[in-house]
Amino acid sequence: MRPTLDPDVSRRLLDAAERLFYERGVQAVGVDEVVAGARVATKTLYAHFGSKEGLIEAYLRRRDQRWLNWLRDAVVAAEPGPGRVLAVFDALGQWFAQPNYNGCAFINIAGELAASPSARAIARDHKVALRALLLDVAADAGVTDHTTLADRLMLLVEGAIITAHVEHDVAAAERGRSAAAALLELDQLISKPPLGC
Repeated sequence: MRPTLDPDVSRRLLDAAERLFYERGVQAVGVDEVVAGARVATKTLYAHFGSKEGLIEAYLRRRDQRWLNWLRDAVVAAEPGPGRVLAVFDALGQWFAQPNYNGCAFINIAGELAASPSARAIARDHKVALRALLLDVAADAGVTDHTTLADRLMLLVEGAIITAHVEHDVAAAERGRSAAAALLELDQLISKPPLGC
């Protein structure tokens, strides 16, 4: 019979893993560091997650939910309509300014674990969910073609995240916001009926 697992221990292991994996990468961090950070025995990690790969997958799934919920909450707090498009970039700016900002965990994992189908699948699922969120935001903005706007927003978001990470450039969010505002203004110009004579 499988032993009952303590949710508090699972949380401590995931907290330690998230801090270490996000800061230094999953390959640079060994199981011993994670269990030391969580103050548990190595066998406890294996009982809860089966392997380091299982821990990595659980870390990614939890981060996916938390990050998307955080962004969704930031968007919903803004005034409905085009302002929610801009709220995406305001939230990114706050994230980029955090002292522990180290880019997108999912982009980092996709590069670091290129040979791991499960890690790459979770990263891909995260990006699909992010695009779905942006599609909702674009649809709420009242533009003529919300699918095209969502595609463009996805590129702006991803570009801002990577630029902020690689170049340590917090202002990447503001430039992404400016580009998104220009897309919204262009849509308004295109959708206006022509003036009569």
